[in-house]
Amino acid sequence: MSTSFVVASILVASAVGLIIGFILRKNLVEKRQNSVEEQGRKLIEGALAEVEQIKKEASIQIKDDAYKAKVEAENEIRHRKTDLIEEEKRFGQKLDQIERKIDLLDKREMELLKREQHAVKQENRVLQKKKELSEVIDEQRLKLEKISGISREEAKRLLTESIESEAKMEAAKALVRIENETKMEADKKAKNIIALAIARYAGDYVAEKTVSVVPLPNEEMKGRIIGREGRNIRAIEAATGIDIIIDDTPEAVILSGFNPVRREVARQSLERLITDGRIHPARIEEIVIKVTEELEVSMREAGEQATFDVGAHGVNIEIIKLLGRLRYRTSYGQNVLQHSLEVAFLAGVIASELGVNVKLAKRAGLLHDIGKAVDHEIEGTHAAIGRDLAKKYGESPEIVHAIAAHHEDIPPDGILDVIVQSADALSGARPGARKEMLESYVKRLEDLENIATSFSGVDKAFAIQAGREIRIVVNSSEISDTESVVLSGDIAKKIEKDLTYPGQIRVTVIRETRAVEYAK
Repeated sequence: MSTSFVVASILVASAVGLIIGFILRKNLVEKRQNSVEEQGRKLIEGALAEVEQIKKEASIQIKDDAYKAKVEAENEIRHRKTDLIEEEKRFGQKLDQIERKIDLLDKREMELLKREQHAVKQENRVLQKKKELSEVIDEQRLKLEKISGISREEAKRLLTESIESEAKMEAAKALVRIENETKMEADKKAKNIIALAIARYAGDYVAEKTVSVVPLPNEEMKGRIIGREGRNIRAIEAATGIDIIIDDTPEAVILSGFNPVRREVARQSLERLITDGRIHPARIEEIVIKVTEELEVSMREAGEQATFDVGAHGVNIEIIKLLGRLRYRTSYGQNVLQHSLEVAFLAGVIASELGVNVKLAKRAGLLHDIGKAVDHEIEGTHAAIGRDLAKKYGESPEIVHAIAAHHEDIPPDGILDVIVQSADALSGARPGARKEMLESYVKRLEDLENIATSFSGVDKAFAIQAGREIRIVVNSSEISDTESVVLSGDIAKKIEKDLTYPGQIRVTVIRETRAVEYAK
């Protein structure tokens, strides 16, 4: 076979094969396509059937839900209709009640209107009667004024004065009665308490006083105290702060100074120098330092002993030192520390009788004059200074106020203040407790008499019993018995306001009527 034939055969065969393959592939694709379409139709038909089934089931469910909702709505409507019917019944009943009340109010309004009209008529009649009565009264008043010869205003004034005078007389009588009854009870109770307090106190009758004169063994000692060109006396005065007065007083020198502690240091130092015999500036300085140290210890011990005797615990050490300084402080010749102990004891007795805290009263009594320890160094009254010191060193407010009020620099605020005042007066005013200068004593008596005679109706006034009582003789034609009671109170208040004095002063008003006739 030729090559071209073979090639041609091969080409033909290849073409035939391609044609046959194409035909077969086309048939296969068509078959597959037909199979896929059939499956798609089946799937669509199945889906449509399911959808139809779901639609049927949904329709049935919707119908059931709609039926249930309808039933529930009908039931709700039925219940609402029932409630509305009941509400309508109740509203109708309330409306009937309101209508009945409105009818009743209308009836009452008509009755009140009738009463008001009747009251207006009555008021008009009353006004008419008052007018007629006023005219009658005015007419009668005019007649009375013509008959009596005085006007209405003058008659009113006379009546007012008469009533006022009568009221004053009645008030004065009541005042006398009440004062007498009160005084009887108060005096009885007070006397018992004071008598018991004084009886239970066993202190010295006259307190010790500070010594300001140093005795000398001989006259030559004055020259030794002065020293060469006065160097010894200048050294003593410079070291102690006290003036030494050397005059013609035989065998004695006088110490002068406002500070009681310094004066005591000077006294003891001078006594030791006189005993030792070695008097020169170096020795003087040494002795003064030693005495000062010993005196500080002694004062602290005296303060501690005072607090121990009174039973006051927990007192600040500075307060104790100040109490010790009172050992060398005097007031009208009365030792202030001894006076403070007396006041503490008396305050405790009075407090026990009144049922008050005894320890607190004793503590307040002991510290009431603490300001006198430094009153020569600080400006102000000793009560105010003592108040500030007690407050500074932690004392209680009650004790601080009692210290400040014990001379009534401020008004008393409680029973403790009054107790301390009373105990202070008992200790300071008892006979022999204090000494006064003759001039101040006479001046106080004159002031008492001048105050009494300054009141109208007073004829004479006499200060007696060392100024503890003022007796006043009044004019009986100007002052009545009841007015004399008021006068005694007024005089007592003026004495309290104008004078300063220890204890209390009794004011006695004497009124008498004397009838004198001569037999001839």
